[in-house]
Amino acid sequence: MAKKAELLEEAKKLNLDVNEKNTVAEITSAIEAAKVISVDSAKTDGSEKSSLAKAGKRSAKAVKEAEEKVAKEARKASGETPADEKPKKVQKPTRSRLERRGKKFQEAAKLVEKGKEYSLNEALELAQKTSTTKFDGTVELHVSLNVDPKHADQNIRGTVTLPAGTGKTLRVAVFADVDDVKKAKDAGADVAGSDEFLQQLDKEQIDFDVLIATPQMMAKLGKYARLLGPKGLMPNPKSGTVTKDVAKAVKEAKTGKVEYRVDSTGIVHLGVGKVSFATDDLVKNTQAIISSLKTAKPSSVKGTYIRSVFVASSMGPSVKINANEV
Repeated sequence: MAKKAELLEEAKKLNLDVNEKNTVAEITSAIEAAKVISVDSAKTDGSEKSSLAKAGKRSAKAVKEAEEKVAKEARKASGETPADEKPKKVQKPTRSRLERRGKKFQEAAKLVEKGKEYSLNEALELAQKTSTTKFDGTVELHVSLNVDPKHADQNIRGTVTLPAGTGKTLRVAVFADVDDVKKAKDAGADVAGSDEFLQQLDKEQIDFDVLIATPQMMAKLGKYARLLGPKGLMPNPKSGTVTKDVAKAVKEAKTGKVEYRVDSTGIVHLGVGKVSFATDDLVKNTQAIISSLKTAKPSSVKGTYIRSVFVASSMGPSVKINANEV
């Protein structure tokens, strides 16, 4: 303390802006800097020599840094801010996800009680009420499963025929031999053909939503996998689009047969009908999907299989369903 008092006294004589809040090292640096500056300002007979060293504590850079450090500490102690220092911008708190939504969505979300688990009927009715679109939106079902899709046996995939249909008009195409082409057209296929159908694919003309093929014709479709695969149109035995009974496949596709597949996070997303459907029809379709998912449960999955179930209309808020009731 005695040394600090002596240093403060010396700094006072040199008119330095320091006080008791500064450390001994800071006061010492300030005094040394002041002495260097005073010596440096002294001039001889026409030839001026600087007493500053090229490097180290007595270099011009070190002296300047020491002065700036002392001045900064003094400003902190006094609470002053430099005139050239820009004030810090006050960041506004991040808005919640709901606050960033549109007015219609926010009004619809008020109808859904946060944290509540609804029964299947209540949830579907609420999904219809909270539809915010002017068009006839789709009621979507999102089921989170306790599976790891990286394991082959847990990569859930299947098809289900919705009792009340999908509400969509699907264009069905059939690639088969001449005899099956006639059966497909009689069953209601929109496009049916054999080799002439391949000419349409060569031109990349795809005017259908579902493609059905017979097993013996699949070899010819191999080179079009890059065209059909990314669009989800490549026929597959697991989805029922590779079959000998093309007439049955066409009828099923027309009446509401849909394919589902678990995504990389273990969730199945599927439309169960339109907002304009009767609630009872939506219930039937949802129950058919849930039943199909339960049937597809892998034997390697232990414990809870269905983690959570949500429904929502297109661009509408989600409604949680009590998973124990489905």
